[in-house]
Amino acid sequence: MRVLGIDPGLADLGWGVVEKNSRTLSCLGYGCIQTASHLDLCNRLLHIYQTLASLFQEYQPTHGAVEELYFMKNISSALPVAHARGVVLLCLSLHGCPTVSYTPNNIKQAVTGSGHANKETVQQMTKLLLGLPEIPKPNHAADALACALCRINTGEYHV
Repeated sequence: MRVLGIDPGLADLGWGVVEKNSRTLSCLGYGCIQTASHLDLCNRLLHIYQTLASLFQEYQPTHGAVEELYFMKNISSALPVAHARGVVLLCLSLHGCPTVSYTPNNIKQAVTGSGHANKETVQQMTKLLLGLPEIPKPNHAADALACALCRINTGEYHV
């Protein structure tokens, strides 16, 4: 099982690929897709799509995991991020990748055992579970890896 986890964003979209073989977890790669704010929305979304498509060629994920949108304070950024999330879901679907969406609390619960864990605890557990030498940077990439781990830990393999 090879999961592409996504932390949606328009300016910074985190991605991470985690593979599970029998009992072993491996981090195959992670990063952040960045789009320039001076570009129009259509070109920013196109850049996200093209980069994700290239990740499919490189990593050939079998499953997808996408964090659901959660906006408490900065509601003005919700719509642009929702556009980016839509492009992500489209790309996953076009590549035949069965995908599940998770709330931030679902991800925290799956990775740390507590749905109320803080960001630092989630990042530390992600590092430990994947045997990484340091916490993945940037934060969006760490969140995407945690999302991928959530898919693996919840056992939703054939959704």
